[in-house]
Amino acid sequence: MSKTVKLLLAIGLALGAVASALAAAPNKPNIIFILADDYGTGEVSAYGADNYKTPHIDALAQGGTRYTRSYTLPLCGPSRAMILSGRYPFRTGATSQDASGDVFSPTEQLTPKVLKSAGYVTSMIGKWGQLPLTAGDFGFDDYLQFKGSGVYWNTQVKGKDYLVNGKTIALHDKEYMPDLMHKHLVNFITQNKDKPFFVHYSMSHVHSEILPTPDSAPDNKNLYADNVAYMDKLVGQLVAELERLKLREKTLLVFMGDNGTAGGPSRFAKIGGRAIFGSKGSMQEGGALVPLIANWPGVVPAGKVTGELIDSSDLLPTFAELAGAKLPAGVTMDGRSFAAQLQGGQGKPRDWAFVQLARNWYVREAGFKLTQDGELFDMADAPFAETLVPKDSQDPAAVAARKRLQLALQQLNPAGGIVDQGGESGRHENKKPKVRASGLPDAN
Repeated sequence: MSKTVKLLLAIGLALGAVASALAAAPNKPNIIFILADDYGTGEVSAYGADNYKTPHIDALAQGGTRYTRSYTLPLCGPSRAMILSGRYPFRTGATSQDASGDVFSPTEQLTPKVLKSAGYVTSMIGKWGQLPLTAGDFGFDDYLQFKGSGVYWNTQVKGKDYLVNGKTIALHDKEYMPDLMHKHLVNFITQNKDKPFFVHYSMSHVHSEILPTPDSAPDNKNLYADNVAYMDKLVGQLVAELERLKLREKTLLVFMGDNGTAGGPSRFAKIGGRAIFGSKGSMQEGGALVPLIANWPGVVPAGKVTGELIDSSDLLPTFAELAGAKLPAGVTMDGRSFAAQLQGGQGKPRDWAFVQLARNWYVREAGFKLTQDGELFDMADAPFAETLVPKDSQDPAAVAARKRLQLALQQLNPAGGIVDQGGESGRHENKKPKVRASGLPDAN
């Protein structure tokens, strides 16, 4: 056999293997989007966290793809609005916590409505409190939602009851909200295992108020670590249920944080002995950098770690492409699908990510970021530090980066969109500051 024939046979076998892998992937995968609350990269052991062990989340990373430059918005309301709409805050009005509840409109075409057009049944389970009305008003077929954030037990003022498909239900003594959410999730996927489904699984963990979990020892002084461990256990239980129902190979799991680690716990969110620079609510790296892990056996490359830039507006168009759904017509979609890269292809990675909170914003590329005030930061040592570049710097790399990012901001024109009317912090301006999370170990 000639070398040419052997080469052609080898190419044919390789192409056949690719075709077989694509044929094995379901046309309409189930999609479960797991959104952890106030959870940054410094708390995930797959990212090198010093003080926390997350074996089940790590297993998703080992069997899938882990993203090291995934960005969302620094507070939960604006972040969730952008995740679900695929649109930047200055377009939707969800620029701050208050605006997310008061301005964000049910007329926005969110993920459930987009996927429903492709035959998906949808559920929202968990936190919805920073967005208006109910999850059902925004297109979810099924929902379980609680008030506010960080609901665990009925000893909390906001934990007295919760809402399931329009019905108010009391949270009883010794009932643990995260366990009820998990049970609802399992029931939903069991009932709909023969249909393509989408679940927006919005976890309680690890938002304050930090309280004992059902697994906490009576004398445990590090309840925060307990809460991280319990969240990780719930992720493992979900994977086990998918395997039991023989849905694992048909299901894309995406795990993400809704913003960076909160201020108090951020002191312990260290990697290699170094703390992440900035935390929840800040316009520093730790405010918007979040863990993002995608796992779909046989489709998403296993053990892959990528520095490709991901902007949380990209999630909706990615899910839509995988589902074969059309994106909303007549509106500007800021997100860019990374479905091709997710499946091991080249795709068209974005050049920068956009982050906004109230009347502050920046564009972030791999090596630099530029703010609305024209401040350029060298991000070579991110996520542990960011260095302000003098405006008169003649460094060729910095000069080129400033030019690129200025052009990006000019094209976006955030100032020409819906302007935030609240304070600079982006938080609830009419409420007193919250006491920092309890249950933390003493600072070292």
